Amino acid sequence: MEFMSAKEAANKWGISKRRVQVLCAEKRIVGANKVGMVWVIPKEAEKPIDERRKGKSAQF
Repeated sequence: MEFMSAKEAANKWGISKRRVQVLCAEKRIVGANKVGMVWVIPKEAEKPIDERRKGKSAQF
């Protein structure tokens, strides 16, 4: 299994690195683990849905 950093996920999903870290801490990204002080996220992980929004624009 290949992994990406929070920064790589942020670039891929178009959100901030800090937001990715918060989503990891909230266990909203399946398979994300903290190794030392760094979050590692599976490359195939999908961007979580923004629960504050409904409909087609629910992606962050």
